[in-house]
Amino acid sequence: MLLRHLRYLLAVADNGGFTRAAEVLHVSQPTLSQQIRQLEEMLGVVLFDRTSRTVTPTDAGQAYIECARRVLVELAAGKRALHDVKDLSRGTLRLAMTPTFMAYLVGPIVRDYAGRFPNIHLEIFELSMDDIEMGLADDSLDIAIAFDEVRNADIESIPAFVETLGLMVGRDHPLYDHPTALTTDEVAQLDFALLTPDFATRTCIDEYFTKARITPKIVVEVNSVNTLLEVIRHTRVATILPEPIATQDRALSKLVMQDKAPQRGAALLRRKNNYHSAASAAFLDLVLGKMAQQDNTI
Repeated sequence: MLLRHLRYLLAVADNGGFTRAAEVLHVSQPTLSQQIRQLEEMLGVVLFDRTSRTVTPTDAGQAYIECARRVLVELAAGKRALHDVKDLSRGTLRLAMTPTFMAYLVGPIVRDYAGRFPNIHLEIFELSMDDIEMGLADDSLDIAIAFDEVRNADIESIPAFVETLGLMVGRDHPLYDHPTALTTDEVAQLDFALLTPDFATRTCIDEYFTKARITPKIVVEVNSVNTLLEVIRHTRVATILPEPIATQDRALSKLVMQDKAPQRGAALLRRKNNYHSAASAAFLDLVLGKMAQQDNTI
């Protein structure tokens, strides 16, 4: 059995048939079919049901496909380990963050990391929590900064810091310079622009409103953090986002609330039992070190 057989197997499974898989692999369909038959003969099982228009894995095929995916992931990790340079004179780091962390954390983190390790090539992705877990599991990402509520048992969650969400408004809002803490009733009277419900941040905000017995007046919903910030800067509506986003440079003011602001745990995520490159380990140490310094100054 050759690695080619495994790659051909996954191509057929992922593309739902031999024709499209052959196009993706840049081989002829007869060649691809022959390779799959060879694999089936070696294993002594039928891997695909070819009786319908769509080629689907048999039960045995599905079990073997899952194993083949894991094998190729481990081999790719091994290849990276061979090329890893411990002195960080070269290398690549594939980093992901969820959108709200990207809005305020990526700049300072990348500045410090690139300043310390200028020869490391950075690939940075803004992804949802689901896509981050998927990317770490299939080894297309090295490390991520996201929430600590991980569903995939193959992903390690290393606590990094606690993020506090805050109520904020733009300069045109009448409460921009409000000097005192807002009561629950006052918060309930505000018009809100919020992230759409598919954001994890929105889930945290909705939980806060429920706990405070507030039925928010949501006048705008946005599926982009940057777009939401533009809305807040140019309208008289409020929002709830991570407190560090509210800065003078962004022309945003954080309003104090009498109720305790919602909080959530932020974590560094990486795949368990996987090779972790020197670049990835250095990133982990840098972030945890920065957070420890901040805790010591409080």
